[in-house]
Amino acid sequence: MRVSVLDTSPIVEGSTAREALRRTVDLAVLAEDLGYHRYWVPEHHGMRGVASSAPAVVVGQIAAETSRIRVGAGGVLLPNHAPIVVAEQFGTLAAFHPGRIDLGLGRAPGGPRAAVAAVRGSADRAAEPFAEQVKDLLAYFAGDRPVPAVPAIGNVPDVWVLGSSAAGARTAAGLGLPYAYAHHLNAREAVEALAEYRRITVRPTLLSVAVIAADTDVHAAWLAGPARLKALSRHRGRRILLPDPETAAVGLSDADPEEITAHSDHLVAGSPETVQDRLQGLLDRAGPHELMITTPVFDHADRRRSYELVAEVAQRLRPVHSH
Repeated sequence: MRVSVLDTSPIVEGSTAREALRRTVDLAVLAEDLGYHRYWVPEHHGMRGVASSAPAVVVGQIAAETSRIRVGAGGVLLPNHAPIVVAEQFGTLAAFHPGRIDLGLGRAPGGPRAAVAAVRGSADRAAEPFAEQVKDLLAYFAGDRPVPAVPAIGNVPDVWVLGSSAAGARTAAGLGLPYAYAHHLNAREAVEALAEYRRITVRPTLLSVAVIAADTDVHAAWLAGPARLKALSRHRGRRILLPDPETAAVGLSDADPEEITAHSDHLVAGSPETVQDRLQGLLDRAGPHELMITTPVFDHADRRRSYELVAEVAQRLRPVHSH
């Protein structure tokens, strides 16, 4: 089964953006060695716990430090940018690293309202519907615009549409582009969205899933505590950096177990056997061509170990659809 990585470059409690970004490059090198297919980084703005704000820059750094793994944005939030600039950036990346660059496109804000307004004014963001913005971008890659995006012509990344709903699936299918569904953001609509997409087209699909693997279920549950506390705190209106497991255990000790589960039920955590069962169930129900794994773990060594275990699990997973 093809598996890939989604890495937000998390700034955990007590760390810095510099450390987070350097860990991203380290993890990408490991992912290539382990046989992961692609490595994506997102675009977020004004979020204290996320260092990945400039995906084109991060993609270039990762691609320069690796040689085989596909590298891309998961994704560029197109309403934040003039399409010609995105075409120039990713055309340049594709020129430097031919056949290895992906460009995932999303329409989410990517941060708090004030941060989004600082990135681009609301009038410019809403000047065109998202689908039309995508078509404009593709036209620049095709050389079909009066003002050419020079490095984009002949240097075309693989373009995906990102989403977390059936509506997003219809948009992607209507554009004739492959669809990446964010199960880690909205687990409930994953099956419906990918089924809707398959009713319209047979292009590839990808499912991004939050996974924390460890040698035992008990240790995985311990490592998952910080992610569960962060999700619970966000629901209660308080945003925190990912804490260490000891702090998380204290923070979760007086919380209702059902409330904890309700706000982190998307998280797959466990031993390799448990993770395999959960991921196979997702594959059987949703039927993506590919899984993309994001791992919200406090300690970098534990995150590396999780990806090592998932790479082993991937060899035992049964795909529902061929690539």
